Amino acid sequence: MTQTESNAYDVVVIGAGPVGENVADRTRAAGLSTAIVESELVGGECSYWACMPSKALLRPVITRDDARHTPGLDRAVRGPLDTTAVLAHRDDFTSHWKDDGQVAWVEGIGADLYRGQGRLAGPRTVEVTGPGGAALTLTARHAVAVCTGSRAALPGLPGLDAVRPWTSREATSARSAPGRLIVVGGGVVAVEMATAWQALGARVTLLVRGKGLLARMEPFAGELVAEALTGAGVEIRTGTSVDSVTRENGTVVAVTDAGDRVEADEILFATGRAPRTDDIGLETVGLEPGSWLPVDDSLLVDGHDWLYAVGDVNHRALLTHQGKYQARIAGAAIAARAAGDSPLESEPWGAHAATADHEAVPQVVFTDPEAAAVGLSLAEAEQAGHRVRAVDVDLSTVAGASLYRDGYTGRARMVVDLEDEIVRGVTFVGPGVGELIHSATIAVAGRVPVDRLWHAVPSYPTISEVWLRLLETYRDT
Repeated sequence: MTQTESNAYDVVVIGAGPVGENVADRTRAAGLSTAIVESELVGGECSYWACMPSKALLRPVITRDDARHTPGLDRAVRGPLDTTAVLAHRDDFTSHWKDDGQVAWVEGIGADLYRGQGRLAGPRTVEVTGPGGAALTLTARHAVAVCTGSRAALPGLPGLDAVRPWTSREATSARSAPGRLIVVGGGVVAVEMATAWQALGARVTLLVRGKGLLARMEPFAGELVAEALTGAGVEIRTGTSVDSVTRENGTVVAVTDAGDRVEADEILFATGRAPRTDDIGLETVGLEPGSWLPVDDSLLVDGHDWLYAVGDVNHRALLTHQGKYQARIAGAAIAARAAGDSPLESEPWGAHAATADHEAVPQVVFTDPEAAAVGLSLAEAEQAGHRVRAVDVDLSTVAGASLYRDGYTGRARMVVDLEDEIVRGVTFVGPGVGELIHSATIAVAGRVPVDRLWHAVPSYPTISEVWLRLLETYRDT
């Protein structure tokens, strides 16, 4: 392969998903020349195969259920969803898997876009293999940022490739609903896709290796989501592993560790993520190909003063919003170092420290009911050595919740640090609670004292009144 071109920049970003785009935006805003390299669609996993299409599939499902629990609307929405219309709605939100708009955005911030596979070729050097095999070299005066994200991790089952299993990509981009769907896993992708495809006409069987769903949240979150999925018709088998999978005459046959045969038209493995770092030249800078990249709080890769790993690749928090947060921190750190500013504001909650990755990571699971959490669960807080107390409230007792929909079922938990009298974590489960989580994130990230929260008055009658109920319960019991 012949090298045909070499271009120099202040910063080179590998990966043009939301994380890479934000790194480029922040470095360009600081006046640094920036190149961004993308091997697929500009906009990345979130735009085309994850956040946007999955939520576009789920929104009609949740809206219909809310309507079914609203007097005056319930009889109007008794029929099935229009699957064709839902899928068309999904396609609109993915821009029909075309990235023209995202490309225009990159050009609008003044970054140079290179299409092709970007690979490190030594310190501050990135080789790009473009369409047709054309090659060029990009050099970075100050920083290279690896923002290549993660991919679905499939188990090492013999013959799995021949089965053509779904991953999250196929699950969010399928052109029609399968008649029967096996979902393997109990995490976020598993429960969201089980929710969506069951409502769109599939008969879903959920095979969960662990004891329950959403194991990283408070136990009641998984319990309430499981109860709702079961009520919607999903069959959930916990404590179940898949020993083998075959496709026989078009039918998928999964054999469990108990020897049971489960048949379906498609099988989705939602069993974890792996870093997309296996073909980006890590070996040329002394790093292991295919590995997660450990970083400090400024997102600088351990042992390197020019290499940053931002987003999923550093394995700190595999969430788009946290990756974008890290990108803002990394962009500021790159700009400060390029300007010779020393020392960086690297203390906790400083301008160049991704402290929220440790203490205030929010997440929403868009099932019905929704599950939302930020900070530490009760178990995590206790394991971390904090002296804490958990306060629970039944959300059905909140006036705004009962107005939101008839028969509202949900629960809230606030974990309070008894030494500092601050909130360490909050979990909400119930319809519409995703819109509550930012208030909890502010309380946790801001380390707002409980006695100050008394003066944050929730509007009546909204579900936000749960904050008052939590504080009253903490005070009175």
